[in-house]
Amino acid sequence: MTVRIGVIGTGMIGRDHTRRIQQVLAGAEVVALSDYNPEAARAVQADLAPGAKVYERGEDLVAAGDVDAVLICSTGSTHEQYVLAAIAAGKPCFCEKPLATTAEGALRIVDAEVAHGSRLVQVGFMRRYDAGYRMLKQAVDSEIGAPLMVHAAHRNPSVPEQYVTPMAIHDTLIHEIDVFRWLLDDDYISAQVVFPRKSGHAHDKVADPQIVLLETAKGVRIDVEIFVNCRYGYDIQCQVVGEEGLANLPDPMAVTLRREARLQSGIMTDWKDRFIDSYDVELHDFIIAAAKGTAAGPTSWDGYVAAISSDACVEAQQKSGQIVPISLPDRPALYDRG
Repeated sequence: MTVRIGVIGTGMIGRDHTRRIQQVLAGAEVVALSDYNPEAARAVQADLAPGAKVYERGEDLVAAGDVDAVLICSTGSTHEQYVLAAIAAGKPCFCEKPLATTAEGALRIVDAEVAHGSRLVQVGFMRRYDAGYRMLKQAVDSEIGAPLMVHAAHRNPSVPEQYVTPMAIHDTLIHEIDVFRWLLDDDYISAQVVFPRKSGHAHDKVADPQIVLLETAKGVRIDVEIFVNCRYGYDIQCQVVGEEGLANLPDPMAVTLRREARLQSGIMTDWKDRFIDSYDVELHDFIIAAAKGTAAGPTSWDGYVAAISSDACVEAQQKSGQIVPISLPDRPALYDRG
């Protein structure tokens, strides 16, 4: 079966996912496109999906009889309405993060999916599909004993003027918030944010760097450095310390050079290059599940918990040094682990 996919949002990630489906992955084709700017959708149609129909409204794309599944790659403020439309239509959908821009919106999606009675939503937390993180997960589960601590860093070479302090949580840390829950099979109970000396490279609207301290229900302590003006490259680090040993996230492969009396290797500068393979794997997972009328991977519940946790971290930014509790409702049986 070839899954007929409609893509809502044809900006950078929507275009790249369309390319992925049309040129890299098997089992699916893009048959419909929609964007608030119809010219952008038509440009993707011309370049990548000449057989696709362009819709002015995302809701019309979702309702189309020849669309089996939906990819939601539009601006975050529109995600909730399109995901709810897909659930109402009984169609599997892949939603780039955030699932919704508020925890209340994410909960409405969870409630709609629970009322439907089966999973239809996969959230785009692609780090769970990264080969390095999967190797780290295997080590955490079977090699190093019970996890005690996590030390991590998320570094970008620079950010634009539009990037403000809360975005360090909602746009940057959000991936760590999800992947740590998956790595540890655990949930958060508190957050704290402290601010070291500010970098001279940070503009006036962002406090940079910052350190986020999280505590989990099992007592694991996590510290994450967010440094979005580090200059030297895009660098993701993670070390899990267990009772019997520790495990490090492997760095991406790079050739080591001995040149001009120096030992050196390249460091990536673009997040899209760092996680390009994981995007392929996550969409392949979605296509396989969508062919069966269901969803795989990160759930609506994961998106909801990420929203609650990130809101707590933003509150902790505003109360620098204070501990902010994180409280979660009971997880619906639809999302039971395992």
